Amino acid sequence: MDKPTDIAGPPVAEQRPYSYERHGVTIDDPWHWIRDQGYPQVTDKDVLAYLTAENDYFEQWAEGHRALLDELFEEMKGRIKEDESSVPIRDGDWLYWWAFKPGAQYRTWYRKKFAGGEDEIIFDEPLEAERKEYFRLGAMDVSPDGKLAAILVDDSGAERFTLRIRDLATGKDIETVTDVAIGQPVWTSGSDGVVFNEVNENWRSYRARFHRLGTPTEQDVTLYEETEALGFTVGVGKSQDRSLIFIATGDNATSEVRFVSADDPTQPLTLISRRKEKRQYEADAAHGKLWILTNDDHVNFRLAEADPANPEEWRTVISGSDRVYLRHVTSYRDHLAIQQRVDGLDQLILRTYQGDERRIPFAEASYSTAFLGNPEFAPEAYRLAYSSLVTPATIYDYHPEDDRLEVLKVQEIPSGYDPSKYETERLMVDGRDGVKIPVSVVYPKGFVKDGSGKLFLYAYGAYGYAVPPAFNTNRISLLDRGWAYAIAHIRGGDDLGYQWFLDGKLEKRTNTFSDFVDVAKGLIAEGFTHKGGIGINGGSAGGELMGAVVNSDPDLWGAVVADVPFVDVLNTMLDDTLPLTPGEWPEWGNPITDKAAFDTIRGYSPYDNVKPQAYPPMLITGGLTDPRVTYWEPAKWAAKLRATKTDNNLLLLKINMGAGHGGKSGRWERLHEVAETYGFVLTQVDGE
Repeated sequence: MDKPTDIAGPPVAEQRPYSYERHGVTIDDPWHWIRDQGYPQVTDKDVLAYLTAENDYFEQWAEGHRALLDELFEEMKGRIKEDESSVPIRDGDWLYWWAFKPGAQYRTWYRKKFAGGEDEIIFDEPLEAERKEYFRLGAMDVSPDGKLAAILVDDSGAERFTLRIRDLATGKDIETVTDVAIGQPVWTSGSDGVVFNEVNENWRSYRARFHRLGTPTEQDVTLYEETEALGFTVGVGKSQDRSLIFIATGDNATSEVRFVSADDPTQPLTLISRRKEKRQYEADAAHGKLWILTNDDHVNFRLAEADPANPEEWRTVISGSDRVYLRHVTSYRDHLAIQQRVDGLDQLILRTYQGDERRIPFAEASYSTAFLGNPEFAPEAYRLAYSSLVTPATIYDYHPEDDRLEVLKVQEIPSGYDPSKYETERLMVDGRDGVKIPVSVVYPKGFVKDGSGKLFLYAYGAYGYAVPPAFNTNRISLLDRGWAYAIAHIRGGDDLGYQWFLDGKLEKRTNTFSDFVDVAKGLIAEGFTHKGGIGINGGSAGGELMGAVVNSDPDLWGAVVADVPFVDVLNTMLDDTLPLTPGEWPEWGNPITDKAAFDTIRGYSPYDNVKPQAYPPMLITGGLTDPRVTYWEPAKWAAKLRATKTDNNLLLLKINMGAGHGGKSGRWERLHEVAETYGFVLTQVDGE
């Protein structure tokens, strides 16, 4: 049933004739004009007028539901500790941590001497963010001598960061290195310079450079520049033992790594192994060896060792396994810290260099865990994070000498939280092609599975990213209103191993969409909800998912929220001048040169497959400065939906005019956006 809007009529974007031909097919795109031809500058008056009209229309709706949105915001804010802080972590002579001051949108970063001393502020984000609509600290790395910090800041959302060197004794910036940095900078061993990445005019991280302190930036040395593959991006890192700087290049399927002494990065780089298509590898260093994780002979990766003097000769340490998916390995003095996944469940392993293994134990049947924040080479304990759908985030130190987990911090929820009020399940839903699809579900105790309930269903399904079954205080606002909340672990993520990822990309991309639909139908069959009783949400590639399933099965969904959705897939993949396009071809296919890829993408691209049919209520968001999913994708999609759909259901488009891919930057501002998502779903599903 249509749910008529209670606000004035929506904006209508005019249609202007535009078409092009590829592979003998003519594509009409009458909303092509919404892409400002001067992008990344957006100054076209017609474009800005249309986006402003859409935002005004959204604000009309928001004002009409202000009481609910404010109620949701206050609930979610009440679950966040105003003066939240991290657990201090030791790095050499110092302890480092961050904390929020009461009411602050951003963190303040501190340190003090491990042996005792006064707290020092090393970076004050609230001060730096004053009078800025957007602010993001991209990275901060303190020099080995503890005197300086290399800091990356973005104040537009465009993800082009300014790299500055700050004197920690005075709090003053002493050098500005570049305005187009990205990623994590690394220091030389002697604290005399930094290695960093730069992006080009197309926002591609294309080179690694070295800046020696006290020298003009014109004298910065390019250590490596990617010139062979248009879609490869460059990144830098440091070995855990801090002896080597790694410079990696690659795309979503292929990688290549070089290294150089951290004492002097201007020395010739050593190539570990020449790139081979669809082979990935990453490296760490300890005890005079390279430790290499690679998928060269098994889809779920193996661990190998190599002599830095002969880095291309790899000797297997842990063989690949159909059941055990090796995800990451860090080489510490006493152990290899291994993050792996077995049957879709995270496992943390400590392995001695003699081959003895110990798995860190956890009691719950479903959870999320990872090693984190262990900067030292020889830590006394291994820091890790843990949570589940019902268990708040917990920080532990694991002490291997006595197999002991020490609780350092449990997430505080000031307004109160009782885990006994909720239940969680991990289900395996039948897919249409015979696969079993994992689903994590949480719901209030007493939730009756008779089909009358309402369900919020979330998924991503791309790039091998597995959405963790982790705790989130925001979703309590849905649970306490009687809803169930589910995460669909669909193909395209790597939840069940790397093959699970491969089975959701390129020519198999539609598996991701069918999995999501099959999960929804499976949850209906299990009595969690009913057709039309489901609110769905996904962002970026997950927004593409939203667009695909709303085209294919519109009557399943009671409401749809698509955040920064990658929906104009065909046009974007045909445009190799856009920042990410060449690097995305291994994920989606190259429709410029490959007609089969063109046909596949054209067959599912949400924008290209909008059809005259009834669509559920929809909220679509975007960011004007977003370099990942450009603003015109959600804007064009909304315009085409309005002109094509046959229903009277509400369709809203909200474009953040001062933010990028991640939305607004302050912690409270982000909560307002979550409140809008939940408020939209609550007011639209079943006509609430």
